[in-house]
Amino acid sequence: MRHISATLGEFLPKKYKESIEILKKAAHQFDGFIAMFFPDFVEVYGKDELEISLNALEYFTQFSSSEFAIRSFIIRYPKETMERMLVWSKHENHHVRRLASEGCRPRLPWAIALEDYKKDPTPVLQILENLKNDESEYVRRSVANNLNDIAKDNPDIVIAIGEKWIGNTMETNKLVKHACRTLLKNANPKALKLFGFGDVDQIKINNLELSTCRLKIGEDLYFDFEMENQNMGDTKIRLEYGIDYVKANGKQNRKIFQIKELSYQKGSFTISRKQSFQNFSTRKHYAGKHAIAIIVNGQELATQEFDLI
Repeated sequence: MRHISATLGEFLPKKYKESIEILKKAAHQFDGFIAMFFPDFVEVYGKDELEISLNALEYFTQFSSSEFAIRSFIIRYPKETMERMLVWSKHENHHVRRLASEGCRPRLPWAIALEDYKKDPTPVLQILENLKNDESEYVRRSVANNLNDIAKDNPDIVIAIGEKWIGNTMETNKLVKHACRTLLKNANPKALKLFGFGDVDQIKINNLELSTCRLKIGEDLYFDFEMENQNMGDTKIRLEYGIDYVKANGKQNRKIFQIKELSYQKGSFTISRKQSFQNFSTRKHYAGKHAIAIIVNGQELATQEFDLI
C-alpha cells in the first residue's frame, strides 16, 4: 500500500491539491482493501494540508476505509480532527459514520496506537454516543469494538456506559455485550453483574474427565464434565473453559473458550467438548504440561493437567 502511495507521489503533480483532485476522479473505480492506497496517499503527502486532507479522507473512505490514515491527523491535530469526526458521526453515508468511530479506536489492530486516548478516552465518547443507535450494524459493531479497546485501559468507563445503554433496545444490548467481551473473558466482576451472572456458591463441577492425559501435537483432546446447579430457581450461567498453553519460553498462558451462556434449572447437566491441538499459522503448540480449567461465571471450579508431547 505504501509502495503504491510513494510511486503515485513520483508521477502525480507536485502540488498536493492537484494530486488529490486526480485521485478523487479515480477512486470510484476501486473498493475494499485495494482502495486503501487512496487514504494512505493522504497520510503520506497531506499532513501539512489539514482541511484538504480531511475532506479527501471523508471522500475516500466511502470506497474503502480511511481508518488508518486518519490517525496521523488525530495525533498531529487532535482538536481539529476530532471536531471533524464528531461531525462525521452524523454523516449521511454509513462508511463515513463508521470512520468516526473506527478511526479513533485507541488500540485499532495493525494501526498506530492513540496513546492519549488509551489514557483518557473522553474525546472519543461523544462520537460513540452519537452512533450507539445507528441504523447500520456495520457502524454499531465499530462502536462496540471501540469500547472494547477502551475497556482494556479504562474498564470502569465502559462499565458505566454499559449500565447507561443496556436495556434501551435489542441492538444496543447486543452492542454493549460485544463491547464487554474482553471484560467478561477476564471475569471482571462488574461486567459479570451487568449481564446477570451471579455468584457460584450453589454451582458444582463434578467428574471432569479427559479422553487422555497424554496426547501428541496435532491430536484432539476430548473432555466432559457434569455441572450441578443446586439453586432452586433458574440460574444464569456463563460457562467457559480455559487451556493453560505452554509457550516457547516454557511458561504457561491461559486462553479462554466460551461453551455457552444459558439459564439452567436446578439439576445436573453433562457437557462434552473437543479441543484441537493442531498447529495453525495463528497458534503454534509446544510440548509440556498443560491444564484445562472449567470456569463458571468467571470462577474456576475444576481443573486437570495433561501432557502434550
